Amino acid sequence: MEKVRRYDLDWLRVTVFGLLIFYHVGMFFVPWGWHVKNNVIYDWLRWPMLFLNQWRLPILFVISGMGTYYALGKRNIWQFNLERYLRLGIPLAVGMLLIVPPQVYFERLANGQFEGSYWTYFTTVAFEGIYPDGNLSWHHLWFLPYLFIFSLLLSPLFVYLRKHRTKFVAWVTKTIQKTWGFYVFVIPLYFVEVLIEPFFDVTHALVDDWFNFTFSIILFFYGFLLISTGEVFWKVLDQTKSKALTLGILAFSGQVFIWLFLEDGLIVHIVEAFLKVTNIWSWILVLFAYAAKFLNRPSNQLAYANRAVYPFYILHQTITVALGYYIMHLNWGFFAKTSVLVLGTFGLSWLIYDFIILKIPPLHPLFGLKRSTVKPK
Repeated sequence: MEKVRRYDLDWLRVTVFGLLIFYHVGMFFVPWGWHVKNNVIYDWLRWPMLFLNQWRLPILFVISGMGTYYALGKRNIWQFNLERYLRLGIPLAVGMLLIVPPQVYFERLANGQFEGSYWTYFTTVAFEGIYPDGNLSWHHLWFLPYLFIFSLLLSPLFVYLRKHRTKFVAWVTKTIQKTWGFYVFVIPLYFVEVLIEPFFDVTHALVDDWFNFTFSIILFFYGFLLISTGEVFWKVLDQTKSKALTLGILAFSGQVFIWLFLEDGLIVHIVEAFLKVTNIWSWILVLFAYAAKFLNRPSNQLAYANRAVYPFYILHQTITVALGYYIMHLNWGFFAKTSVLVLGTFGLSWLIYDFIILKIPPLHPLFGLKRSTVKPK
């Protein structure tokens, strides 16, 4: 089988994970709860955060579904799920043991729930109980167990769809070629938003996170399904990008109007839910379309960033929380603290990745790195 590499998907993956660092830096300043908070809260920042928050994780699940399609082209189901375990399960375990505990430690210090050194914390209470009541958690790494479970659950179906040209895939291929055909995918998301979201808060705890779990696994399935339609997807996507951009702007503007001027109620919830899923899906289509148009080409920068993004994802939030703890009470302005957090998080993540992880091959699988034929410098 001819090897397929969509460099635009690689660029999107790198870019969205990069935005995650900016998003978590933003969480230090906005009114919403987070692990450590600045001494001054900036209410205006919640608007760009709200926009980014709606599609940043959904598009990652779609990209992961697309990557699954390609991965199953050169692996059987057992090889695929073993690789998923190695690349998701091992980094998750390492993260929960070594990377996440400092985040909880600094949170406990900030809230007056613990006093003492990190060594004392780590050797006494770091693994007692489940967060938030206890201290054991996967925090920002929640994406990994969800993706692993999604892969296990859907891989038999994916293998079947990969091997058989089913009537369902043929129907999807035909449907997306119709005017606004891409927006058929909004319908299941809308019903999940209306019927499940009001009753289940997003917890990232897997066992009780029914809305987030259902919404995310649908998006994961969508990614696989869209790639299954072949070149039709990319052709129709290019034709749809302007419409999707317009609809995305209108949908988010409608949400902002509701948030600012309308009170909660059944009708408002029904309308806002429709605007939300339309907004999410529109921006996903927009990002795929413009990435395909401008970014589907290889580069040395992409090769480096694509390999580095997973370790950066694992490391970044611990660094942000630690830096935030030490500057949270300083009388610095927004720009100064943001600069410290952004540059510090990117810089320290890069130093750890480039000078430690890359240089020590036994660390590679602990941070989800595949074996490279290129020797580190």
